[in-house]
Amino acid sequence: MSGKGDTPEYVHKALAAKYGAEADRATAEANKSQAEAELNQLAVELTTFDLESKRRMEESVLALDEFHHVFRFHAPVTDSSVEKIMDRFTHWHRISDEPLNVKLQIYSPGGGIVSGNALFDFLQEWKGYGHHLTTVSRGYAASMGGIILQAGHVRQMGKESWMLIHEGSGGAQGSVGEIEDTVEWHKKMVKRLAEILAERSTMTVKQIERKWHRTDWWLDAQEALDLKLIDEIV
Repeated sequence: MSGKGDTPEYVHKALAAKYGAEADRATAEANKSQAEAELNQLAVELTTFDLESKRRMEESVLALDEFHHVFRFHAPVTDSSVEKIMDRFTHWHRISDEPLNVKLQIYSPGGGIVSGNALFDFLQEWKGYGHHLTTVSRGYAASMGGIILQAGHVRQMGKESWMLIHEGSGGAQGSVGEIEDTVEWHKKMVKRLAEILAERSTMTVKQIERKWHRTDWWLDAQEALDLKLIDEIV
């Protein structure tokens, strides 16, 4: 005698439940596989994005003046602006294990004689460590800017750049004796500027002093090259 569980209707329901459960498991596994595939695809995309971001970041770094050791001195010659150059050049020197090729691009109206001389002396010392310095005038290198230009192993000017050479200016105050002392000191500084300009040029100190006496002497790039005040036009 057959039990209730053996009836065709019961068997049909049992089989339907079994197949339904198997279908649910198959659907769940398919959904899981799809989710895993989507996660894997997302991981690939994120990795690609990270690599692309790193590549763009590396390109940006490689394009920086800092990476190429270029300093753009686009300012008057002051204690503050000179200190920035000294700090940067000192930083490059301290983190480098080998001599550097550095470019100092000058676009300056000039400024303080003492500040400019401090930078000039600093650059001589810095070159003494074996580093190579190229100075280049863009726009103009006026007054002390032109003196700093002379500090480079190689001195360059843009074709449309200008150099201004003139007697340094300064003020004096105090007692008559103090004023006389200041004037005498000022004459010595101006004399030294003429000597710096004459050291590598075709002109003597006397010629330079006569040329700049009470006048602004503007030279274009070709004139500066002819007088050996620069080495190259770029």
